[in-house]
Amino acid sequence: VFSERLSDEVRRRGGIPIELSLPWGTAPKASEIREIIEREGDLKAIFMVYNETSTGVTARELPEIGKIAEENNLLLIVDAISILGGDKLPVDEWNIDMCITGSQKCLACPPGLAMVSVSQKAWEKIEKTEKKLMYFDLTRMKEFALKKETPFTPALPIFWALNEALKIIREEGLEKRIERHRRCAQAFYDAVEAYGLTVFPREKEIRSNTVIAINIPENVEDGKVRQIMREKYKVLIAGGMGKLKGKIFRVGCMGIISPAEVFITVNALGNALKEVGYDLSVEKGLEAAKKHFES
Repeated sequence: VFSERLSDEVRRRGGIPIELSLPWGTAPKASEIREIIEREGDLKAIFMVYNETSTGVTARELPEIGKIAEENNLLLIVDAISILGGDKLPVDEWNIDMCITGSQKCLACPPGLAMVSVSQKAWEKIEKTEKKLMYFDLTRMKEFALKKETPFTPALPIFWALNEALKIIREEGLEKRIERHRRCAQAFYDAVEAYGLTVFPREKEIRSNTVIAINIPENVEDGKVRQIMREKYKVLIAGGMGKLKGKIFRVGCMGIISPAEVFITVNALGNALKEVGYDLSVEKGLEAAKKHFES
């Protein structure tokens, strides 16, 4: 869903997107990107989603794609909304020219702020761009930032919340935070497989550590399971988006996620599935998850 929106954004600004169309639940490969560049020739940038929230897929070949962008003098623009702060993303090392995220996902802050990092190469392009947007004019934002101001009235309460969220990240340590997300994600994956469920992305290597996408079994009603979880266990999970509506569950594994939230969610999901007639052992799911936190 969000990868498709990138094409729409390019068109709205008068660009011509060259799309790499892939089956949902798969990730772009560096070789596929290189092939498009060689075939199309006159390209300006690579615009991609690092972590596709609608499918639970992470583009693990992003470092290689960054090298390709650098070799071909292309800007690399990355949507990292649902992953920055929850998985590895060294923007300079991976040659990412613009990295965009939001306050409400892995940073564990209220929604309302967008953040973007900009490389020197990207600044040179931005400064030469004519007909800049009024509100999203990064050159204007940069000028005001030098004065510690913003061009328009900011959402100050969220600024303070973000400041506190960043302090919490620093106290924990980024590497430890990333490892916590990875461990909790693996606990979720093992638990749902112990329930006899399948994970939407078939390739284990590309499964997200921040969004867990689970196939809904046949004869199980998506809305009913989520209603039971919400009303009886006070646990909220999401359903599918777009063509996956009614076909997958999506579980957020980000921010303050810890063993406690994993166990509560695994327990709620298992009991809700049992309540709608799906045969499983809740104990097996909890045991599978527990193994990731014993050491």
